[in-house]
Amino acid sequence: MLLEKDPWNLVITGVGGQGNVLASQILGQILVDKGYLVTIGETYGASQRGGSVMSHLRVSTRDQFSPIIPEGQADLVIGLEPIEVLRVMTQYGNPGTMALINLRPVHPIEVIAGESRYPEVEEVLLKIKRLSSRIWILNATEIALDMGDPIFSNMVMLGALSALSLLPVDQEGFCSAAQKLMGSHRMQDNLLAFQKGKMAIKEYKNG
Repeated sequence: MLLEKDPWNLVITGVGGQGNVLASQILGQILVDKGYLVTIGETYGASQRGGSVMSHLRVSTRDQFSPIIPEGQADLVIGLEPIEVLRVMTQYGNPGTMALINLRPVHPIEVIAGESRYPEVEEVLLKIKRLSSRIWILNATEIALDMGDPIFSNMVMLGALSALSLLPVDQEGFCSAAQKLMGSHRMQDNLLAFQKGKMAIKEYKNG
């Protein structure tokens, strides 16, 4: 599969505990297995306290690039949390950047304590829409909760990514990469989450 540009830059973002790093590792392994050169850079922030976590993936057919995407150069932002997508878009996005978003917010401690307000998700989506070329949405957390554990949200998001055909991510590649990185641990559940994400995605057209 030819890349639309080289390197093709992707950010996976969320907060600590959402499985952001594992998702980036599995996606990177899928692409390496397909013959691409992939560089991954991680920024953790205060991830242990539910702070921002961001993984940069730079995909190329010709070279390995520095692990951190230059500002304004992201091609796709995958967000496990809506506000984190908006935060990344303002720094790494450009008018051609696309976004894939889990709709379920994770409220920071300041919101839980009543010290600040989390905006309506629709309000966040409209702001992201103004910063991007296309947006796809799904409630990955709800799907994962229906399966019995919110930790599957990251695999739901990888399944949703596979439906976009932006990168050569398919079920066979997912199974192979997940087996290498996680062994057979809950493989059946992770595959089911991947399949559910592929079916649940839809494009956001408002705004």
